[in-house]
Amino acid sequence: MSTHTLSGIIDHTLLKADARKEDIIKLAEEAKTYKFASVCVNPAWVATAYGVLKDTPEVKVCTVIGFPLGASTPETKAFETTNAISNGAGEVDMVINIGALKDGDNELVKRDIAAVVNAARGKALTKVIIETCLLTDEEKVRACKLAVEAGADFVKTSTGFSTGGATKEDIALMRAAVGPDIGVKASGGVRSAEDALIMVGAGATRIGTSGGVAIAKGEQSQSSY
Repeated sequence: MSTHTLSGIIDHTLLKADARKEDIIKLAEEAKTYKFASVCVNPAWVATAYGVLKDTPEVKVCTVIGFPLGASTPETKAFETTNAISNGAGEVDMVINIGALKDGDNELVKRDIAAVVNAARGKALTKVIIETCLLTDEEKVRACKLAVEAGADFVKTSTGFSTGGATKEDIALMRAAVGPDIGVKASGGVRSAEDALIMVGAGATRIGTSGGVAIAKGEQSQSSY
């Protein structure tokens, strides 16, 4: 993949708590200009982003569910998903119940993911954030396999709000765990086209970054996400 085709797999992201309406509108306008895959915003901003992008169907509105801790209930995550889709979201990135995974409660983790998958079915893509920086390799693999069993479309490395982001090693591990038919999203710390291409080489099919414009221009982003 060349730097010219990277734009089409970037989720152009702004998830900071102090983001304002003007920032979301700018984000969406940039996504139209550079033909990014989506804009990724907090649920409160989905309708605003959709208002800018509704006539640009190739650029989706992505939002986050149970973000950033993943510690809300499956029922709450399902409601968040339904609400976000009604406001215009075409993709949802949900955070798993990380504590349950570490407890070995696979049934709860799978039910948690399935609640979002079922709420989104036929209406939005579902990406499952496993927060790799908090997991052992065994836990990463188990989380990925549970996401596949629950019917998710993607697995994703990170929220960008914990202790670390994507690494090529984690992407390779996740790709091996899910096989060839599920998407893998690298997020957190991808700041340049070189970074993005390394992730793609390891098996990523989507990149989450707030540095999308810099990447599209072949520059280095100073963003932390």
